[in-house]
Amino acid sequence: RRWRACVCVGCRRVRFPGERAMAAAAAAAAGGEEAGAGCEHYRRSCRLQAPCCGKFYICRLCHDDEENHQLDRFKVTHVQCAKCEIVQKVQKSCESCQTEFGEYYCDTCHLFDVDKKQYHCLSCGICRIGPEDNFFHCVKCNLCLATHLRGKHKCVENVSRQNCPVCMEDIHTSRIGAHVLDCGHLLHKTCHEMLFNKGAYRCPLCMRSATDMTKYWEELDSEIAQTPMPTDYLNMAVKIMCNDCQLHSTAPFHVLGLKCSGCGSYNTAQDGGLIALQAQP
Repeated sequence: RRWRACVCVGCRRVRFPGERAMAAAAAAAAGGEEAGAGCEHYRRSCRLQAPCCGKFYICRLCHDDEENHQLDRFKVTHVQCAKCEIVQKVQKSCESCQTEFGEYYCDTCHLFDVDKKQYHCLSCGICRIGPEDNFFHCVKCNLCLATHLRGKHKCVENVSRQNCPVCMEDIHTSRIGAHVLDCGHLLHKTCHEMLFNKGAYRCPLCMRSATDMTKYWEELDSEIAQTPMPTDYLNMAVKIMCNDCQLHSTAPFHVLGLKCSGCGSYNTAQDGGLIALQAQP
């Protein structure tokens, strides 16, 4: 029996085939949700006819969760009205009963949804949640970013075309927002929050510090100064490489941390064993 992991914003639990349809039917029967009002991903009053298999699904994500292939949103040509069930060419409103399929409609992405200030970015090739004035498209990163990052982020060419290094899911077309690390790499916002809450402070790709760690390094300086090593290790050092500034240097050995002599970071990696230093007379 095949199963897939759900990648929606609200949850990340395993769902089995048919569970979405059963859950939607149960909700409608209980009166908790108006029949034909959409799915857990989008609020709309129509179903897309998948160009790949001909089946009707409320959205591409519901289709992809049930089938063993993906729905190409750009190739959708027909929809079915959820109210009168008439199959027709894709458009904003039903040609038969005039039901509006969605407050927002994109004729390129074939996206129907409630108004969330969406806009279609020609450079990204898909719709984004706006308002559009709050975002700009970075040509090198090939991604829409918040305006406060204009000129204040490190560009990485086509960075959004890579999968999130935490969950390995797509970033560019994801409904989950992207978080830009200081090194320029991207994570889903939810994945970044999960890492941060677990005390992980480094980029999973390049291992550089994902945020300003200056205060923490200062606290570690104080803790190390108050925690002398045993006599056998007092004159020991190790070669290290700093993940933040890439400097190779030698640092006094301490179990609490190995400090970079260049930038003062403790985000370092030990390179080799202990080195005995000549004792001071």
